[in-house]
Amino acid sequence: MSMMKGFSNAFRIPELRKKILITLGLVFVCRLVSQVPTPGVDFAALSKAIADMRAANPNGGGLFDIFEVFTGGALGQCAIGFLSIWPYISAQIVIQLLSSVIPSLEKLKKEGETGRMQLAQITRYLTIVLCVVQSWGIATVLQMPGLGIGLSDGQQLIQVVSNPGLGFHLITVIGMTSASLFVMWLADQITTFGIGNGASLIIMINITSRLPQAIIDAWQRYFGLAGVEANAPIAELPIVVIFFVLVVMGTVMLTQGVRKVAIHTTRRSVSGGNTYGMQQTFMPLRVNYTGVMPIIFAQPLIQIPSAILMKCFKGTESSFGQHLYSFAERLGDSTSALHMVVYAVLIMFFAFFWVATQFNAVDISENLKKDGSYIPGIRPGRATAEYLDDMMTKITLIGGTGLLVVALIPMLLMGWMTIPWSIASFFGGTSLLIIVGVALDTLRIMESHLLVRKYDGFLSHGSLRGRGGM
Repeated sequence: MSMMKGFSNAFRIPELRKKILITLGLVFVCRLVSQVPTPGVDFAALSKAIADMRAANPNGGGLFDIFEVFTGGALGQCAIGFLSIWPYISAQIVIQLLSSVIPSLEKLKKEGETGRMQLAQITRYLTIVLCVVQSWGIATVLQMPGLGIGLSDGQQLIQVVSNPGLGFHLITVIGMTSASLFVMWLADQITTFGIGNGASLIIMINITSRLPQAIIDAWQRYFGLAGVEANAPIAELPIVVIFFVLVVMGTVMLTQGVRKVAIHTTRRSVSGGNTYGMQQTFMPLRVNYTGVMPIIFAQPLIQIPSAILMKCFKGTESSFGQHLYSFAERLGDSTSALHMVVYAVLIMFFAFFWVATQFNAVDISENLKKDGSYIPGIRPGRATAEYLDDMMTKITLIGGTGLLVVALIPMLLMGWMTIPWSIASFFGGTSLLIIVGVALDTLRIMESHLLVRKYDGFLSHGSLRGRGGM
């Protein structure tokens, strides 16, 4: 009831209502971009190729399904908006990682607003480079019938591109690069004039665009649809719904969980005889400090090598080649034990890797020392840095384990209960983490507007807490 009242109050504030309507309008335009087909692609041949790929991986959760999740269905239509916001996100991740090892970038990061503007400009230039490279690669793949997109129809290889050649390469590069840069601009407009982080919102909308199909698949599974009989007992449905609620609750706890480190500030004199200090605050260390980054890194490192090995050794007569093909097939199968074990190891590795590169305990301890602050019972300087580093290692172990559980749930549901990927993907993994995280961030921003204007927030007690970044 409080939640619905909060949404109602949001539209009573002119400024907030304007921001919401701008956000909805820009998101709608973004979705239109993902529906515009790439010129020169034979849609009928593409549909047959996609059907062939789906038949080769009936369990789902492969590379094709991952791309479908993040592009909001643009891959299935080979739309010019296929790249969406991801080159921009990739560029941000690359710059963020490089700023930890390249002194010049690290210096820009510490120069305040001017440095951030320069880093943002470098990120945009890198986005253009990634767009050109990725769109050129997509054009190349589309013109090679034997490279996963092509389909054998009897003795004839069906060509997905009507007129292959340099012209198609240029059209694809120009179209997809322009569309991706336009989506990047839309994301910036949402961030500036709308509600929340534009890039995160666009990713969440792309993911949730698959929700209607998931509902249809669930209805067909339990009730039957269009002459297709139900293939699961109806008694399973309440169990699945309850489990989904529990998973969402656990994901919210993982996203909002923090470890509070007490911070004391010593008394300091200022001009005019006034003093400040002797304050007791806390430093919040997020349990899921890494967000969805470990999953985003881990998925391609499994699926891409698996797809390449399967392509290289398919139909080979040598014993070694057959063993490699079998290994790659099990590695790419998201329901296999091998896939889950490798996936789990990679997630934990990247969880610690991300914290090691992004959490600088030495800088934090130095800043605390300069501000006259300290952690009770811990000496300032090196001892504080070691304490924070040890604390963050323990928190990362807990957060990484929670992230690992959430990431494996869809695979376990597909393997044990034969639930289709279109449904199981909403029970965990990247999809649920992004949806929950972005939704919390957006609601928190809306709630801050409500509270400033003396309206009730979305919760009867307490307030929402965001992720502090994707």
